[in-house]
Amino acid sequence: MELRQMEVVVAVAEEGGFSAAARRLYVVQSAVSGTVRALERELDTRLFHRTTHRVSLTPAGEAFVSAARATLRAAGQARLAVERAKGELGGEITVGVMQGLYTGVAAALAGFHREHPAVVVRLRQAPTGGIPQALRDGTVDLAVGALDAPQTRGLASHLLAREEMVLVTPATGPLREEGPVTLAETARMPLVEFVLGWAVRHSVDRAFRAASVEHTAAFEVNEVMGAADLVRHGLGVCILPPSLAAHFPDLRLRSFAGNAPTWTVRIVHLRGEHPPAAAALLRHMIAQRA
Repeated sequence: MELRQMEVVVAVAEEGGFSAAARRLYVVQSAVSGTVRALERELDTRLFHRTTHRVSLTPAGEAFVSAARATLRAAGQARLAVERAKGELGGEITVGVMQGLYTGVAAALAGFHREHPAVVVRLRQAPTGGIPQALRDGTVDLAVGALDAPQTRGLASHLLAREEMVLVTPATGPLREEGPVTLAETARMPLVEFVLGWAVRHSVDRAFRAASVEHTAAFEVNEVMGAADLVRHGLGVCILPPSLAAHFPDLRLRSFAGNAPTWTVRIVHLRGEHPPAAAALLRHMIAQRA
């Protein structure tokens, strides 16, 4: 049994399919399928249930993936020990990033890469709600997400940025206004909201509840570009953090006259010691925070 076989099985389990695992590993799908079949023959058991539309772990597969992750982490520690002895920092880090936060993270990573060019950093989109489990499972080393408060149960977090959200409106048309706006006024406009589970939606709903203002969504979307396009065509308004709204300079921004929803971005990690590369990236991101 080889480390590469373990890496392939873990990739299939985490990505939910052979094609997605192949894209992650930069190999053809047949190579991934062949590796899994060869390992199943060696172990004399199936690791995955395969259907036309999905791939899922068998009980034996779940046990294997858990042990494989631990083995891969141990192998990574061994490589890092050698790199430390050679006096250079290397290895791989996986960072979970919530959709919409790539720009800020990329700026921090640029400086880190200049200092530590041998470290490979992999970015993986991670919804805020899934960040704690991803860290505990070891599928990500660090994570960046919009979290209101530090996580508990073995996790620590550091504040990276806090913003008051703004109302994003079309540049022209009946929804275009100037000056601060109240939540009550916003509730009377056609509102473009994000689906439940999104950090923006959570913060916006909480602000309306705190102000005792009822509101309903005219549209629900699951990505920022779609929300901006609906606003751009005059179909509604949207509440966004200024850092995200800045990507759409053709739209108008209005501040809130009190009770503004807040947007809090944190970097989250397991408590305790980290591999040198992850610890260095954590220090770098904290030093570069807004």
